[in-house]
Formats: sequence, C-alpha cells, structure tokens
Amino acid sequence: MGFMEEFNFWLEDDYFDQQTKDELLAIRNDTKEVEDRFYKELEFGTGGLRGVIGAGTNRMNIYTVRKATQGLANYIIKQGGASKGVAIAYDSRRMSPEFADEAALCLAANGIKAYVFESLRPTPMLSFALRKLGCISGIVVTASHNPPEYNGYKAYWEDGAQVTAPKDEEIIAEVKAVTDYHTVKTMDKKAAMEQGLYEVIGKEIDDAYMEELKKQIIHPDVIKEVADDIKIVYSPFNGTGNIPVRRILKELGFKNVYVVPEQENPDPNFTTLEYPNPEDPKAFTLALKLAKEVGADVVMATDPDADRLGIYALDTKTGEYVPFTGNMSGMLIAEYILRERTKTGTMPKNPALVTTIVTTNMAHAITDAYNVKEIDVLTGFKYIGEQIKFFEQSGSNNYVFGLEESYGCLAGTHARDKDAVVAVMCLAEVAAYCKKEGITLWDMMIDMYEKYGYYKETQYAITKKGKEGLEEIAAMMEKLRANPPKEFGALKVKQFRDYKADKVVDLATGAESKTGLPSSNVLYFDLENDSWCCARPSGTEPKIKFYMGVKGTSLEDAAQKVDALTEALKAKL
Repeated sequence: MGFMEEFNFWLEDDYFDQQTKDELLAIRNDTKEVEDRFYKELEFGTGGLRGVIGAGTNRMNIYTVRKATQGLANYIIKQGGASKGVAIAYDSRRMSPEFADEAALCLAANGIKAYVFESLRPTPMLSFALRKLGCISGIVVTASHNPPEYNGYKAYWEDGAQVTAPKDEEIIAEVKAVTDYHTVKTMDKKAAMEQGLYEVIGKEIDDAYMEELKKQIIHPDVIKEVADDIKIVYSPFNGTGNIPVRRILKELGFKNVYVVPEQENPDPNFTTLEYPNPEDPKAFTLALKLAKEVGADVVMATDPDADRLGIYALDTKTGEYVPFTGNMSGMLIAEYILRERTKTGTMPKNPALVTTIVTTNMAHAITDAYNVKEIDVLTGFKYIGEQIKFFEQSGSNNYVFGLEESYGCLAGTHARDKDAVVAVMCLAEVAAYCKKEGITLWDMMIDMYEKYGYYKETQYAITKKGKEGLEEIAAMMEKLRANPPKEFGALKVKQFRDYKADKVVDLATGAESKTGLPSSNVLYFDLENDSWCCARPSGTEPKIKFYMGVKGTSLEDAAQKVDALTEALKAKL
C-alpha cells in the first residue's frame, strides 16, 4: 500500500477516531507532510519506539502504541508469561499517560495484567518495579532527553533490563507481524479494573525503592556531620526526578537542597530548555545562576525520565563551576565506592565493575588499583544490566558499579538500567565526604587525574539525512573496515577490533582473535599511549559517531592530544 492509500485508509476506516481524522484532514493538501507521516511504519527497534507525536503510521499515537503492544502481548503469551503481568511507567511528556493506558488496556484485553504507576515515575523505577512485582515484562513511555515534540516506548524483560538478544529480535518480529489494526485488542478501563487486569501502583513501590537506594550509602555519619554546611542545587528538567530525588536527599539528612523553580514541575513543553539534555551546557543556565546566588558546592540535573545525570562542581580557586562529562562523574563515584568499600571491608567477593567499550580508559586504571574485575560490553546500558543477570546465574562475580559515557550509571542491583536518582544520591555522598575533607568534587577529580593520568574523551559526529545519507554512512564504515588505518596522526594503531565480524587483529603480529561480544556494526582502534578511537552508526539518529580518548600529563596536555586525535580522524575520512 502506497502512502496516499494508507492515508486514505486512516481517513475512511471506522477504527480511527474523529480527532485523528480531523488532524489528517488539516494536512491532506500537503503531500510532503502526508508522505512523511505514512511512507513507513514507525520502526519498533531493539530500544522500542521513538518518534514525533501525531497521526500517521510513522508517528507516535495511540494506534502505533497499541499495535506495538499487541506484538509484545503475542510474544508474552507464546513465552507462557501472561500470568506474571507487565509493569508500566511514564514520564512528563505530552500523551505519556494516554500512551501508558493504551498499552495497559491492550495487554488487559489479551488477558495480561497491567500494573500502572499512579503518576509519572523515573525509568529506573520501572526496572525496579517489574522485578519487585515478579512481572514478565515492563514498558516505560518516554522519549528521554529528545525535544518536546517526541515521545517513545521502551520494552523491558523480567530481569529488569531492556530486552537483549535474542528476545529483542523475536519481539520485533511479533510487532512486525501485526499488520491489520483490526486485530489489535483493547478494552474498557473500568472493565479491566473490575476484572483485576489493571492495577494502579505507587507508594509501596516508592517506599521499597527508597530503601534499596539507602543500602548503597557507605558513610551515613559523614552526611549528618556536614548536613548543615553542604549546599546542593538540583534541576529535574521538568521531568520525573523531582519527587524521588528530593525525597532521598531529605531522608539521608541533606538540609540545603535548592531546586530550580522554573524547572521543578512537569512541563511537556520544556519551556525554559532548548533541549532537556544534561549533556547540553545551555540546559544548566538557570541552575548555575541559582548556584551562584546560594553558593552551592555542587549542581546536578537529571533528564526528563531521570536515568541520566549531569553535574557541575565548584572550583574554589576560580570561583567558577566546572562541567563534568559522564565519564568524569562516573569515575568519581567509581573511585569513591571502590576506595571506601575496600577501606571499610565491605567490598563483596569477586567484585566487578561493568562499563562499555566507548567509556573512559580511566576505568581500567581504577579497577586495577583496587583489584576489581572490569568487564567491557557493547554500547547501551541494557548490556550492563545483562551482566548482572549473568553474575546471578553463574555466581562468578558480584556487581559493584556500572557506567557508560553518556551520563548514565548504576550503583546497586535494585534496577537493571541506568539510574540518575541513585547517581544523585551517590554524588551527594561523595560531595559530603569531600566537604568533610575540606575539598570540592573538582579537587577530588584533579587528585584522581594526578593519581591515574589525565584521561580525556570527546566525540565527533557526522549527520547524513535520508536514504542517500544512510548509504554514505555505510560506505564510511566499509572504507574503515576494509582498509583499517595503521595510525592516527602520531599515534600507531596497536589493535583493530571489528565487532560485526567478531574479529580482533594485532597489527604488530597479524594474529587474529575473537571479540567475545555480540555482533554489532562497531569498529574500534586501540592506539598507543592509552589512546583509542571507535566508530559506530547511531541507532536513533541519521549519524555516524566517532568516540575518542587520550591520556595526558596535565589538563592542557590532554586537551591538545584529544584535539590532535580528532583532526587526525577527520583526515582519514
């Protein structure tokens, strides 16, 4: 069926409501807009759905959400998991509560009980809830840090992590098999509740989650000691973090927590934010203004679904606030946990830290220092969550911390996805410990650089839109794959890894071995002097991404080295 035929089907068929038809009637003379909305189905990928809200097959709406859920329901039934139920959470975005209900009522109509949060909750709380309730699966309605016109839908499995292979491809196949909207089931909400197929959840899960978080605190006495003096500025970016973050900090005894008033309450338009992403320095404008007014020690912000954390810390020498990358904040928490658990004798046996292949090499140095096993996985926190499952199944290791460079980490095993609520809590404890020692988080970071080396990372991305763009990105990857560079500027390539071909080549000897990780279209160049470069096409945007890292002897030296590596990469392209 062509895009105009699909458009007319939506206009004429009784399955679609009048509001949807009115929206489509308003664009019927705009052929380009009609084509964009109907030229394809909104793809259900390994991360679920994500797209612009609106009517059409290539949009997020009640029909595409319901259709995806029917595919998930079919899979759950085939797996014999219908009796376990599905937990559902949603964020502060436009249509999030409606999409959560559509998913719940589709599941209910298929005989699968839905446990739906009473109001917005962070993504990691969904991961916690589905395990706490013994569910087979979980759904969170969120578009994370995307612009306000977007929404999304992520699927989780019973271990609490986002779905991994082979289940991800099996679920995708079930979703694709649902081609007729008339076969998609739904039911009345009141009837679903009366039949025990729709249950509202809230306080009991919240309380249990808070208790799990508190188990990660190492020095509660230190928090109490400096509670009157330490000042924290926090912004939930108009999302889900506000209530749980403030609650955990208050219950731990932090007294001076200042929330950015303009970004405190849910706002689906993110009015004061150009882009609700803690990686964007502009997003911290109001938080930094407040920090200077109150004399804050640390500034923290969580993205709308509260799974990612960005921070700034005070540099007492300059009086300015210094931004931390996800690598830096993750390393602060890792160093503190490993150091203090070793010191206090609370480190579990066979401890392991899990990180991704594009995360800082400082992780290697820290785990070596504390005799902790480090495990590298593919990009995506679901692979970190999956390792916790493997540890539990095999008894091989005990998880102590996991992080990825994109501002996500997890202390504890209460969730199996990155958790910005626990990250705020951990960093607040680290800041309290620093306060007691008469230093700031920035001072601690400098101490770590002096101890381990001045590691610095950066990214370089090329955007190529449309069908031609995808072909250009594929050609770039194939060029690097077929003729891997032997050097990047002054840095020689020691080892080349092709994760798609499951191949590692030692350039000095020519010896080949396997990567040991699932197949993925990723190329990695291990360079001299603890430097590296990695290339991968984005899974959510029309981009090819290059990740790079270096090790310097000072902040200036590391900055120069990472700039030189970036220029050397560009020359290869």
